[in-house]
Parts: sequence; C-alpha cells; structure tokens
Amino acid sequence: MDAIDRAAEIFFKLKMDKTEQRNGVLVYVAMKDRQLAVFGDEGIHRIVGTEYWNNRVAEMLTSFNKDDYAQGIAEAVIQIGDALQTHFPYDRETDKNELPDEIVFGR
Repeated sequence: MDAIDRAAEIFFKLKMDKTEQRNGVLVYVAMKDRQLAVFGDEGIHRIVGTEYWNNRVAEMLTSFNKDDYAQGIAEAVIQIGDALQTHFPYDRETDKNELPDEIVFGR
C-alpha cells in the first residue's frame, strides 16, 4: 500500500478529521516497510499545500538516510507544530485538546 494512502487510512480510523478547524496532522513512519508520509487534514492542508508536506518528508528522509531517525521525526514535528501555531494560534479561552497526545504504534 502507498504510504500516503496508509497514512490517510490511519488518520480517518483514529478520527483525526473530527477537529473543529480540521487541522489534525499524522506523521506516519513504517520502519519495517521503509515508508513514511505526512497527512494533514483539509484545514491545514488548504493553507500549507502539498509542497509543504513533501518538504517535511524529504527532510525526514535526509535524516533517516544518516540513520538519525529521532532527529528526522523530531524536526518534522517541530516544523509542523510551528505551522499549526502560526495558522491556528492558541487561544486559552476557547481552545481544548481535541485529540489524544499519545503515539500510536501499529503492526
């Protein structure tokens, strides 16, 4: 299965599309299959576009090719977080955590 298709399947299975602003993001890494993808819901995707996600994947691959998986993932998460903060700034009066914060490990 294509990595982006698998990421989308997991994204919707986890109901990550149920946020009010449709700004959920899934970073999919399948070490055994040597695949990765970043899938953003329509709210954030409409703003940052396909090239943004492709750049995050390319940057992760650069780190992965140096066997620096943790750095690749961490940097992608930081950059995605920065984009979310820029386009969906935190409002302490109205914001609530709509999705779990746990890492999901699959088979």
